[in-house]
Amino acid sequence: MDNRRRVLIVAYDDAQILDIACPSGALDIANRYGASPPYTIELGTLGRRAARSSAGIVLGAGRGLEAVTGRLDTLLVVGGAGFEEASADERLLTQVRRLAGSSRRVASVCTGTYVLAAAGLLKHRRVTTHWGYGERLAARYPDVAVDVGPLHIRDGNVYTSAGVTSALDLTLSLIEDDHGPTLARAVARELVSYLHRPADQAQISMFLTAPPPGDRLVRDLTGHIAGHLAEDLSPGALAARAGVSTRHLTRLFTEHLGTTPARAVREARTEAAAHLVRSSRLSLAAIARRCGFKSPQTLRQAFVDHYGCGGDTIRKMPDMPRPRVPQGHKTSLP
Repeated sequence: MDNRRRVLIVAYDDAQILDIACPSGALDIANRYGASPPYTIELGTLGRRAARSSAGIVLGAGRGLEAVTGRLDTLLVVGGAGFEEASADERLLTQVRRLAGSSRRVASVCTGTYVLAAAGLLKHRRVTTHWGYGERLAARYPDVAVDVGPLHIRDGNVYTSAGVTSALDLTLSLIEDDHGPTLARAVARELVSYLHRPADQAQISMFLTAPPPGDRLVRDLTGHIAGHLAEDLSPGALAARAGVSTRHLTRLFTEHLGTTPARAVREARTEAAAHLVRSSRLSLAAIARRCGFKSPQTLRQAFVDHYGCGGDTIRKMPDMPRPRVPQGHKTSLP
């Protein structure tokens, strides 16, 4: 009896090639490191047509979605520039619905979440997607609980992940669920990947709006701040992490960022919270906790101090508000 774990990756024109390569590459390495039962990985499209990625690389499909029968272990729908056309293609949605019914688990990467939502598979579920597309997803599907904070989310047997490289974090988690942490760590090492980012790490921590500071210590600390907003980020804690005195830390931040460690942390937390206010339906209390504020009231005051307006105004703005920068002060954090 063949007990392999069948994984079908659903693609379409203008799909993001990394959304395909990250899961398939990680699962292939898991097989080579002894995954038992191993994974069988196939790329499926409507009519078994080749899929043109958004990068222009054409991928030959191994299966036509209409011809896939039998039990699947994992159905994974990718994202990419073609997600709008894909989520409006009733032929594709019909096959996704049918295949989901015979799958142990269903997953999406990035804007592949839109395809699952259009297929009716995300009703009353908590999901994530790329941080830049969450607000639109929430408006289009009000019965879906969109949260663009985490890298990936599991709700029952449905797994959704954020943009592009978070597909690797999701796949490593699936491997760990299937085969344990030892194999997942081995795959991550082979991929020269971080071992490995937790599901609830904030998407906002993966990008900065300004060039990174030139000093390595300050650069490392700003990355730590962005990725651990809810933790103790007091000047003393940051200084201890860097192995320097609080006075020296303040001198470095002032020289390279034009601000103090405490103000840098407050800016990072405030701007991350503003992104969540605009792109998710989380309550202000939940956003405050996730971003390291002691209370919603403290967060409201931070919005007023940083943007000159409250959270309700930020949520309604068509674009992210610009911070109010005091004379002689510069911001360098997300």
